[in-house]
Parts: sequence; structure tokens; C-alpha cells
Amino acid sequence: MEKIAIIGSGFIGRAWAITFARAGYEVVLWDQDKEAPRRAIDYILDILADLDANDLLMGTSPEVIRARIHPVDGLEDALAGAIYVQENAPENLSLKQDLFQRLDQAASPETILASSTSALLPSAITEKLKGRSRCLVVHPINPPYLIPATEIVPAPWTSPEIVAQTTALLRSIGQAPIVMTKEIDGFVMNRMQGALIEEAFRLVAEGYATAEEIDIGIREGLALRWSFMGPFETIDLNAPGGIRDYTERYERIYSNIFPSTQWRVDWNGPALDPIEADRRKRLPADQLQARQAWRDRRLMALATHKRRAEKEIGR
Repeated sequence: MEKIAIIGSGFIGRAWAITFARAGYEVVLWDQDKEAPRRAIDYILDILADLDANDLLMGTSPEVIRARIHPVDGLEDALAGAIYVQENAPENLSLKQDLFQRLDQAASPETILASSTSALLPSAITEKLKGRSRCLVVHPINPPYLIPATEIVPAPWTSPEIVAQTTALLRSIGQAPIVMTKEIDGFVMNRMQGALIEEAFRLVAEGYATAEEIDIGIREGLALRWSFMGPFETIDLNAPGGIRDYTERYERIYSNIFPSTQWRVDWNGPALDPIEADRRKRLPADQLQARQAWRDRRLMALATHKRRAEKEIGR
């Protein structure tokens, strides 16, 4: 088995360990906190049982996948022989810069070095590295073992061959890479999600709808299509003549809306109070963890359904 090094054993690192091990790779877990990888194994075992119950282990048993995952104490031990490194440290630029300096010095020159950062630009993390051409961001939509979309973000100096190798690796483990041609703040997914959340805050702040009404609009409306189609395919199918017909018919609606979106609500300002009150009324704080587990089980059920639907209806 080829070896994958997971650096950082928090929620994202654990999720990546499952994703790579399920696909047949040997996975090593390393963390600054030497007890973290062993705690991660206990968490992984629980998740594997749920994935197995939903037939999401690619025909492999939880025991076999668990046997592919190994905690290690030394960073050099983690990197030795690894073809690919997935770093999952906290979102702190100086911390990641220091860590990537260590990775670049200790890993084989052929090893790909990827960061799971959701906000930091790869150029900021890797600018001063000797081996910066083999570095990039690989940002999962968590958890990657249930949500296959994964952003690949190169720095200006990332080798095209590294991007191609990383893309092929991710596809081989069942991910759906979003291959960006250059970096930008927020990448693709946070910019798209941010646009939606910004509008949600504006609608509540101006008193047009409650938080729950907006959640209904997504949960019982747009998300039903978006669970198997993107926005461009959606509008391509929403007019008789396709996407050009759609833009000719409806662009005026959105151009009229646009000026009213050119301001920001302070997310931590007064608008947050009714949103938080609505959420805590519907979900008390002491039930958050249980609801997170419910969310993951729903995602497992959706993943199972989508796989079956693709076989029966087509992708």
C-alpha cells in the first residue's frame, strides 16, 4: 500500500484518514499532541461502524480499514515514504508557515504537500519554501468521506504536474476535485456559501423573514435541486432554450436585485440576536452534538441514495 501522512488529528485530519484508508492507502496520523492520534482512532472506529451500516466503505470491513491507520509519535516517521501529506493544523498563518517549513525539509522531494486550510492562501503559507512548487491547498468540504467535493488551489508557483497528480489521487479515492486555476480569498465554496449567508443575514436584519423561513427556503427548496445539480445546470434546465434563453428572460430580475445587496450586515451585531434566539428555540445548546451526529447520518443516507440513483437513473 502507498502511504499517506495526515498531519494534525482533529476533526479534519480524522476525516481525511477515513477517506484515504477506505480507498486502500496506508495512513499515518501525527499530531503535536502525542495523544491526539490515539484519541482519533476511537472516533474513527465509531464513524466506520456507521459508514459500514450505510454500505459506504467501498466493500471493505471496518476492521480492515482500521488496520490501515497507524498513529506515530515522530514527524519524520510520519513522512518517511509518504507519497502525499495532508496538513490539518489550526487556521493560524504563522503556525502553518512553520509547519510547512518542517514538512518541506523532512519530506522526500517527490512528496506532495497539501494544506486543508479553508481560508489561508497557499502563496502565504509556502512563499519562502525551497520546495514550494510541490505545495498547494486541498480543502475538503467536511467530512470528505461523505461529501466528495474538494477544492484544489495552487499557489502561483505550484507545478502543473503537482496539480495533475493531486487531482488524479483525489479522484482515485472517490473525491470530486474542484480544480482552481489560481488562488483567491475564500476559494470557490466559501465564496459561494458566503454570498448565500450574507443575503440570509440581510433578509433577517431588514425584517423580511425569520431565520427559520430562510432555512425552509433552502432546505425545502433550492437544496433539493442543488443536491444533484449546480447553479449553471439548474438555470440551463429552467428555460426552454437553455442557459442563454434563461439569461435573456431573467437577467433583469437579478440586475434589479443587485443594488440592494451592496451592503453588509455585522454578523455579530443586533441581527444575530433574533437568529440565535430562533436557533436555540429550535435546538437547545446542549443538543448541538446530538444534532451534529444526526446531520452526519442524514449525509450518509443521502450519499447512499445518490449512489443508487446514479446507477438507476444516470449521473
